[in-house]
Amino acid sequence: MSDYAALNPRERILMGPGPSTVPSRVLRALGAPTLGHLDPQYIGYMDDACQMMRDVFQTENLLTFPVSGTGMAGMETVVVNLVEPGDEVIVGINGVFGGRMKDNMERAGATVHVVEAAWGDVISDEAMAKAISQHPNAKLVGIVHAETSTGAHQPLEEISKLVHDAGMLLAVDTVTSLGGHEVKVDQWQIDAVYSGTQKCLSCPPGLSPVSFSPRAIERMEARTTKVKSWYLDVSMLKNYYIGAGGRAYHHTAPINMVYALREALAIVLEEGLENRFARHKQVHEMLRSGLEELGLKYVPEHSLHTLNCVMVPTGVDEAAVRKRLLEEYDLEIGGGLGEFAGKAWRIGLMGHGATRRNVQTLLAALKDCMN
Repeated sequence: MSDYAALNPRERILMGPGPSTVPSRVLRALGAPTLGHLDPQYIGYMDDACQMMRDVFQTENLLTFPVSGTGMAGMETVVVNLVEPGDEVIVGINGVFGGRMKDNMERAGATVHVVEAAWGDVISDEAMAKAISQHPNAKLVGIVHAETSTGAHQPLEEISKLVHDAGMLLAVDTVTSLGGHEVKVDQWQIDAVYSGTQKCLSCPPGLSPVSFSPRAIERMEARTTKVKSWYLDVSMLKNYYIGAGGRAYHHTAPINMVYALREALAIVLEEGLENRFARHKQVHEMLRSGLEELGLKYVPEHSLHTLNCVMVPTGVDEAAVRKRLLEEYDLEIGGGLGEFAGKAWRIGLMGHGATRRNVQTLLAALKDCMN
């Protein structure tokens, strides 16, 4: 029999673009006894998690549930259920994840009209209004609320009004904002929204909270073609998550991950949404002040509190600094993606990791490593 080394990963301070540090309380929930996915006791825990998701999304949408997969599975769930071959859609692109949304839409057979902004900028209301005017047959507008590749924080309220005045649906990526910034699904009239567990919710990666409005459900029920993905077909999944006449088996739910999500959401709600948003803002301002004192310049004007993207100073080897932070301080930050590869650092302040202590540690370590 082979001998295997003990699983004993080093503890890191996770301040990259995700995952964030997971509280021990959530890790303990992962270790609770596994039940069957149709066990009434488990169904009760799952229903708890779905209600807590509604509270964090600030929605009354009945069809709110965790997709079995990471945030990109949530994106694909939204796309394949709301888009049919031949549909026209509009997608805002100002970074990597807007580009991924476009790719998903095209794979679903849509004709995609793009509204672009420079990396680090947000999509302007005027640019979106122009696209909606030019493409009145578009059925859906997709946009990223928190662009993880640039740290840009996209305003949504005016764009939502433009979208709905034109009779279109609004789909939003909140992977890096849910639990750290306000996400008002009902007030902002978001029709389809997805997120991830591993960012501001401080839960291990593996689930993608999603929510669909009654308008989105009507669109799905009016489809004339089958959803391209069997695994992500909401017409079947809803019979498991909200089945009124009994839960219909679709696939084996990730039982222990739902335990962990339930516990993570409980922590969010115990802190209180407004208190949580205020904490993220305060530590962001503390980090920003310290980084600017070190001579670092923020990329976006409209910066997320949860993901801080800064340009690497000329002459500094960004990868070498990140390596030293990891090896000498057990502290992880992220490098740039796409256009910013090798040019930027992405520093996460998410959920359990959004603390003054982490900010102070990073600033001291970064000063040392840059010198």
